[in-house]
Amino acid sequence: MRPMSEATPALTGRMRTVVAGAVVVVVAAGIVLRFVTHSALWLDEALNVDRARLPISQIAGSVKHDGAPPLFYYLLHFWMRLFGQSNLATRSLSGVIGVITLPVAWLAGNRLGGRVVAWTTVVLLASAPFAVYYSTEARMYGLVILLTACGFLALHRALEEPRPGNLIATAVVTAALLYTQYWALYLVGVVGLWLLVLTLLSRRRNLSGPNQLIPNGQDPNGQDPNGPSSNRSSSNWRNQRSALVALVVGCILFAPWLPIFVYQSRYTGTPWAAPPNFAAVINAVTGFTANQGSLSIAGTDQGRLLALIYFAMFALALFGIGRSPRLIELDLRTRPRARGLSIAVAGTLFAAITGGILTASAFAPRYAAVVFLPLILLVALGTTTFLDQRVRLAVVAIAVVAGLIGSAQNVNTQRTQAPKVAAVINAQAKPGDIIAFCPDQLGPDVYRVIDRSSRYSMVTFPRGTGPQFVDWVNYAKTVHAASALAFANKLAADAQAGAGHRIWLVWQPGYQTFGVKCEQLASTLLSPQLHFGGHNWVINSPAHYYEPMNLTEYAPPPR
Repeated sequence: MRPMSEATPALTGRMRTVVAGAVVVVVAAGIVLRFVTHSALWLDEALNVDRARLPISQIAGSVKHDGAPPLFYYLLHFWMRLFGQSNLATRSLSGVIGVITLPVAWLAGNRLGGRVVAWTTVVLLASAPFAVYYSTEARMYGLVILLTACGFLALHRALEEPRPGNLIATAVVTAALLYTQYWALYLVGVVGLWLLVLTLLSRRRNLSGPNQLIPNGQDPNGQDPNGPSSNRSSSNWRNQRSALVALVVGCILFAPWLPIFVYQSRYTGTPWAAPPNFAAVINAVTGFTANQGSLSIAGTDQGRLLALIYFAMFALALFGIGRSPRLIELDLRTRPRARGLSIAVAGTLFAAITGGILTASAFAPRYAAVVFLPLILLVALGTTTFLDQRVRLAVVAIAVVAGLIGSAQNVNTQRTQAPKVAAVINAQAKPGDIIAFCPDQLGPDVYRVIDRSSRYSMVTFPRGTGPQFVDWVNYAKTVHAASALAFANKLAADAQAGAGHRIWLVWQPGYQTFGVKCEQLASTLLSPQLHFGGHNWVINSPAHYYEPMNLTEYAPPPR
C-alpha cells in the first residue's frame, strides 16, 4: 500500500468534464482530417487507382509487375464501382478504414491496460500524423494499421480462450495482413517465433503461467498502475500452441499467392531507393511523427517533440514502474505486460532492416506501418507510469497537440506538381503533339489529370510505353540499357514526321538508377542537329511538392 501522503491526486468533476470534452474534440478533428486534403493523387496513388480499375480478372497480373500484394487493389476496385474514381472517392476508402480503426484501437487498448490505456490510445491515434496521412492516400497502409489492431485483439483472445472463433479470426487476420503488405511477413515471423519459444518453455515446465505475449498480469510490485488487473485465466502451453497453429494456418492461406510473390521478389524489387542501414530502425519511429508528404520527415519542432515522447513512453512501458506520483522505478527485467508487444515492434523492425540489407531492398518509413499500432499501444501504456493524473494528462496533451499540428499540415501539402504541368499541356498542346516522360514514374499522376480527349501521343522513358502504368520488372536493368540519345532522336523524328507537332517533355533529375539520363534527354532535344527550339513552362519546385517535375516544350523548325 502507498502511504496516504503519496496518494495519486484525483481529478475534480469539472476537470473530468473538460478532459471528456477534449477527447471528443480530438477524435472529431482526427476524423475530419482523415478526409481533407487538397493535393492531387501522386505516383503511387495514381498507379493503385489505375490498377484497381482494371477488370477484376486482370488485377493480379498487373500487380505482379508492381511488387505488392493484391488485397487493397481488390477492395479499391469494388469501392470505386460504388463511389467513382474522383480523388475524394478513391481516397475515402482509406479514410473510412482510418475511422473504423479508432474503435478497434480502443478495444485493443482496453485489453492491454483498461480504459485509461484505451482512451489514451484513441486520442494518440486520432491525432497521429502517420495515421492521418495514410487515411488520405489511396494506398494500403491505413488498412495495415487496422489489420494489426484486429490481429492484436484476435491473438489476445485466442491466447486466453482458444475457441474456434478466436482461432479462425487469428488465421484470417494473419492471411489478410500478408495479402496487404509484405513487411507483415516479418511481423508474423517474429510473433510466431515468440509464440514458439513460449510454447516450448511452458511445455518444458509443464505449468500454466501468465501470458507473456500480451499479458494482463500485475507488475512485479503487485500493483497495476495501468487500470484494473485482468481476471482472465492465463494462457497455458496448449493455448499458446493453438494460437501458433492458427498463425501457421494464416500463412498457409497465403500459399496461393506465393508464386507471384517469388516472381516479384526476383524481378521487381525496389529500384527507386537505396538499401537501408540499422539507423532505419530509429528513422521508422521518427517517420511516424511527421507529415509523410513532406520532404523533411520529423524535421519540424513538433515532429521532434512527438518522436521524443514516443521513445520515452516506449521505454517507460517496457521498464517503468510507477511507485508514487513523484517516483518511477526502472526494472531492467522489463514489465511482462509490455514485453511481447515490445518484442513484436523492435524484433520486426530489426528483422525487416536486416532483410533489406541482405536483399538490397529499399526502406521507407511507411513500410513500418505493421508496427505502428503496437507502438501507439505501448506509448499509451507508458503514460500510465505517471501516477499523478495531471502529469499524465499533460504528456498526452502535448503529444496530441504536436500530432494535430503535423496532421493539419497535410491539408495543404501538395504531393505532386502534376496538376500544374497538366494545366499547361491542356491549354497549349495540340492534337498529335508528343507528351514524353522521363522517368516513367512521372507518367501516372500526369496521365490522370491530362485531357486525354485531345489525342496526344504519350510515351515514357525508358521502355517507350504509355504513361498509365510503371512496369517495375527488371527496372534497373532496363534503365541502364536504355539510351537517352536514341530516345531523343526517335521523339524528334516522330515530331518532324507530323505537321509541326511539338514535343512536351515532363522530366525531373535525380531519380534512383537514372543517373543523368533525363538531363541528357532534355539537352539532346536542344542540340543543333535537331533544330528544335525549347521553352520551359514549368520549373520543378522541390520545396513545395513531394513529387516535383519540369515541363519543357520543344518546337520543330519551320518547314
